[in-house]
Amino acid sequence: MARPVVGIISNHYMINDEYPAQATGLHNIEAVAEVTGAMPLLIPSLPHTSDVAELLEVCQGFVFTGGRPNVHPKHYGEEPTEAHGQFDTDRDAVALPLIREAVARGVPILGICRGFQEVNVAFGGSLYPEIRDLPGRMNHRMPPDGTLEEKFALRHPIHLTPGGVFARLFGAEEVIVNSLHGQGIKDKAKRVIVEGHAPDGTPEAIHIEGATGFALAVQWHPEWQADQDPVSRPLFEGFGRALRQSPMKQTG
Repeated sequence: MARPVVGIISNHYMINDEYPAQATGLHNIEAVAEVTGAMPLLIPSLPHTSDVAELLEVCQGFVFTGGRPNVHPKHYGEEPTEAHGQFDTDRDAVALPLIREAVARGVPILGICRGFQEVNVAFGGSLYPEIRDLPGRMNHRMPPDGTLEEKFALRHPIHLTPGGVFARLFGAEEVIVNSLHGQGIKDKAKRVIVEGHAPDGTPEAIHIEGATGFALAVQWHPEWQADQDPVSRPLFEGFGRALRQSPMKQTG
């Protein structure tokens, strides 16, 4: 049987600060190929080349990855400020409608970091531009110095809803994760169910109410060493099972 195809959403990237490219982290590709057991397919975040209807014909699932640029606040009715940082409006134009249509069709999706924020915005939620500026919140951003291992090191626990989707998936009501984000959920969308919080109350694990397919997203980066991490591996394995159970999967 042919492997299911998983579209991995890419980001705008400049090579040597002068040559435009579309890229995603190697760990996203490896997590999909090695843990999910699917064939990864990089999707350019370019609305003139990535048609939502065509993507849904080609792919049996989608991973909405992290990325340095943020979702433009116009998508949740706010004006941009310096605190919002950089934007990738082309990615917004591809990812937001694709999330909505994939969920509507029962196509499995997994949101990671920016992808987590996109899922909330796609269904009508909003974002804080900078979590660490809020009273009582910790600094969730990537440590500025150190090796990749140090930057992606486990940083804080996530408290999960007992008996919820994530607690069942992980077999635990508390897990330890990394933390590399600046923004976070402000107002959750109506269909967004928050099942995981950091110790400071920041939402970190969500799913879409009423979705007929796998529709989960996490604020941390589970793609890092996904084949070894006791939290990342079951998340990607669960996504892989959903791909094979989806009525839209291809058979071969």
